[in-house]
Amino acid sequence: MELKDIQNLIKFVARSGANEVKLEMEDIKITIKTGEGKTETTILQHAAPLSMATAPIAQAPVEVAAPAAPAPAAADEDSKYLTITSPMIGTFYRKPSPDKPLFVEVGDTVQGDSVVCVIEAMKLFNEIESEVSGKIVKILVEDSTPVEFGQPLFLVDPS
Repeated sequence: MELKDIQNLIKFVARSGANEVKLEMEDIKITIKTGEGKTETTILQHAAPLSMATAPIAQAPVEVAAPAAPAPAAADEDSKYLTITSPMIGTFYRKPSPDKPLFVEVGDTVQGDSVVCVIEAMKLFNEIESEVSGKIVKILVEDSTPVEFGQPLFLVDPS
């Protein structure tokens, strides 16, 4: 199993809502635990018997492949926009605190130094700046959800 396969498995488990998934194959054992905005992965490489834990994972490509069908049309439409990506792993928040207004909404204009969200990592709240100028056309991540390094967060129309 390659690193990219493991990363895709971690993303799938985080989105699925499962609390824990164990995968044991001939020479590798992977345990992924999620909950409360954190994902923990343990990978052990050794000879282990093949278990029934692989059965739920075998369904993953079916679930992931179904929504991927309309992606080419969306990709062409979205290609004219600039993307604001996550500079780190953490939990994405659209507000500075629960009682404050959202940083940005669809239709808002941002400048290169505009704060668009915060990402909480290890109990530190990091303000994320736009780094591009334009109008927010799409918010790609739900509030209070985990994000990966490089994951697209917003689409911005530079015109």
